[in-house]
Amino acid sequence: MSISRLGTANMYDRTISNISKQQATLASQMEHASAGKRVLRASDDPVAAAQAERARTRMDRIETDKRMLNAQTATIEYGESTLGEITDAVQEFRSLLVQAGNGTYNQTQRDTLVEKLQSLRDQILKYSNRTDSNGLPLFRGLDTETNTPFPNGGNGIQTGQPNSSEYTITNSLDGGLAFFNGKTGNGVLAVDIGSGNTGTAWADIGTISDPAATDLTATGPLDIKFGVDADGKPTYSITYQQEDPANPGTFLTVPWQDANGNPVTDVAYKSGEAINVAGMKLTITGEPKAGDTFTVKPSETQSIFDVLDEAIAGVKNNVKTDGTTAHGGLAHGIAKSLAEIDTAANRVSTVRGVAGDLLNQAKRMGNTLLLRDEQMEAQRVAAEDYDAEGMVKALSQLKSQETAVSAALQSYASIQKLSLFDYIR
Repeated sequence: MSISRLGTANMYDRTISNISKQQATLASQMEHASAGKRVLRASDDPVAAAQAERARTRMDRIETDKRMLNAQTATIEYGESTLGEITDAVQEFRSLLVQAGNGTYNQTQRDTLVEKLQSLRDQILKYSNRTDSNGLPLFRGLDTETNTPFPNGGNGIQTGQPNSSEYTITNSLDGGLAFFNGKTGNGVLAVDIGSGNTGTAWADIGTISDPAATDLTATGPLDIKFGVDADGKPTYSITYQQEDPANPGTFLTVPWQDANGNPVTDVAYKSGEAINVAGMKLTITGEPKAGDTFTVKPSETQSIFDVLDEAIAGVKNNVKTDGTTAHGGLAHGIAKSLAEIDTAANRVSTVRGVAGDLLNQAKRMGNTLLLRDEQMEAQRVAAEDYDAEGMVKALSQLKSQETAVSAALQSYASIQKLSLFDYIR
């Protein structure tokens, strides 16, 4: 039979150790309860801690996407408002150009309008070269020599960038589409007035009536030349230049044939009556002089700045040596420029519409990111936070632990005063 001997000091140590453990448990429960979290450290619940960490990581990514999307949205909003300013400036330019066609104006008054037109043209160029908060052009120009996206004589541009991820939009707009992809005339054919014309006749841009007949590859540009008949009334003939097979390098004037194969030669002219040429109904108005010409040719690509420059030149230069402007050059130039300005304005409006669509996309993406953020937060809460029932239970356990620790401390305080001598007495 063995006899175990338990010393007083050993009992004290065990008691102190137990009290310390209970106090540590109490401290841990107080920490969890005050934070409202079931899991504060990975050791509390490794699986739940990992789930919560994954949710936080995804929330950080969502927050990054939000910041990027907000920055891109701000840039597109700035670009959209800039396009609005360009549209306003173009409309003001158009109004001044209409004034320039006023028959009561003299060239001095038109020269005053030219100064205003030039100022507006310069404003539009500045608007097109605006940069975002990072110093990058809103419309992404790449002309490194002049350090401007759209210089007077350049066309070095980069179109808008595509979306790079699910929750981003492009941070630039298509400057090429907005400013550089316009067409002369009606977009298919253009009509130029002869530089030596002396009459008052001018032409509109024409309306395409037969798209299949607009191809001038075989003939090249067509010339509408005016003459007079035996009675002195104006007539017109449509011709083109063709190389003489017998004499290479020499060109012959060949009559153009209509859809029925008949040459269009010495046809009676009537002001305002449509002329059918190359699948287009062309209206020439006014009184031409013998020898006056109009040229029909394929449309060419031009920038909005080319349109504005030609309009300014038309108002400035279409004046006779005697100072008068009563001839077809001014009217034709204004009519042509007005039509091309409208086309250019429509292209700017198209890109502005694209900007609006991008802003709508950004709004939808922002709502989706908000929902994803709420979803990830719910997953994190489910993994590491107390629910209502769990919180009540945790507070109950905390109260019980406080009572147990308090009782242990009071009991120990009383017992530690006792000794063997107290027991012998």
